[in-house]
Amino acid sequence: MIKYNKKQCTGLLKGVAVLVDYHIHVVAHGEYRYEYWWLYRFLQNARAKNIKEVGFSEHDEYASMIDSQIIQKVQNEFQDIKVRLGLEVDYIPGREEKIKEIIASKAFDYVIGSVHFIDGWGFDHPDFKERFDEKDIDDIYEAYFSLVCEAVKSDLFDIVGHIDLIKVWGHRPRRKSTLYYIEPLLKRIKESGMVIEINSSGMRKPVKELYPAKDILQMIKAMNIPITLSSDAHHPDQLGFNYDQVVSILHQIGFKYLTTFNKRKKILMPLRIC
Repeated sequence: MIKYNKKQCTGLLKGVAVLVDYHIHVVAHGEYRYEYWWLYRFLQNARAKNIKEVGFSEHDEYASMIDSQIIQKVQNEFQDIKVRLGLEVDYIPGREEKIKEIIASKAFDYVIGSVHFIDGWGFDHPDFKERFDEKDIDDIYEAYFSLVCEAVKSDLFDIVGHIDLIKVWGHRPRRKSTLYYIEPLLKRIKESGMVIEINSSGMRKPVKELYPAKDILQMIKAMNIPITLSSDAHHPDQLGFNYDQVVSILHQIGFKYLTTFNKRKKILMPLRIC
């Protein structure tokens, strides 16, 4: 069993194997709304893919658009699926007090901490990807993982989002390996008791690879760091994206459990085979 050090789990539910999707953006980037029929489609797809727990986790700038009444209404219709309320927060140094306010605004079950900006540069946005050609790639990797480490140190979050997102366009470090940059970060995550999401969205991005990559997954397993599972869906059709392949990879590496959340408390669950 995984042992937690700081933020303790509430227990291990034996014999209840599950699939979860904890990174779902109902409103995407503001183009959709919390409407019953829209949430219904997400849960309909979750049921079709045998996903027993989902987490709606908007980007923090859209937190005010969350409608808990609509969530409860659709939860009543899908009582075989647990619906959790999460939030994905952009970690930017100096923003900690604002982040605390946002997190306190609702009763979130978990909070994902992610890095999408390096000194104001939205590196994963297609309009700004050319800046990778203007900078030293190893410097970019070092800056990115340093920021993720700061996010972990902030003790504001429960889950580390798409941990190696910096590879989104296929750029790789030249002087050092990715593992060189990520190993100190994993040690910090281990100490913090945080969970790492296994995010399938990279498989539909230009990099065509899981977040995190397989060699990082092997290191995560060796360090006994807890994981959860997500698709980073911005549309119902993306929910549970490529889970059959993802779960196969996780089982090959030796993962047997997923971490779920309720009111920011961890629950360890056996990982279901697709």
